[in-house]
Amino acid sequence: MKIRVGYGYDVHRLDEGEKLILGGVEFEHSKGTVAHSDGDVLIHAICDALLGAANLRDIGYHFSDTSPKFKNIDSRILLERTITLLLDNGWKIGNIDSTIELQTPKIKNAIPDMIKRLSRTMDISEDELSIKATTTEKLGFVGREEGIAASAVVLIEKIEE
Repeated sequence: MKIRVGYGYDVHRLDEGEKLILGGVEFEHSKGTVAHSDGDVLIHAICDALLGAANLRDIGYHFSDTSPKFKNIDSRILLERTITLLLDNGWKIGNIDSTIELQTPKIKNAIPDMIKRLSRTMDISEDELSIKATTTEKLGFVGREEGIAASAVVLIEKIEE
């Protein structure tokens, strides 16, 4: 069996009046992500990790943040297209481990919903996707609530024919 690992990381600035969407779930919060798409840092990190593991470049290459066709797009659509690229190149997901860094709001109660939504989007079982959340103890841009970050590590497997 041939396997590969990939790592993805994404950051977005936070600002008042913007939507905060993480893992396909919208949160009520005074600040949201400033982005060309919906700014879902978790999905963007997962897409980058998957694309990198398959040696298919990165999310910006496939879904340019200057293209009008991706303006305000639901990042789950980008994830679906990433999965199609992965499958078309003979790869399937083994597992995904991810972490969201944000000071507020507390999101732990929404993690099961995020896992359910994203597992469905990627057509994987829920036990193949781990989502964690952490603060930075009020340190740095995340701690000052200037931005939000997410990282993901993935394992992909070559599809046996």
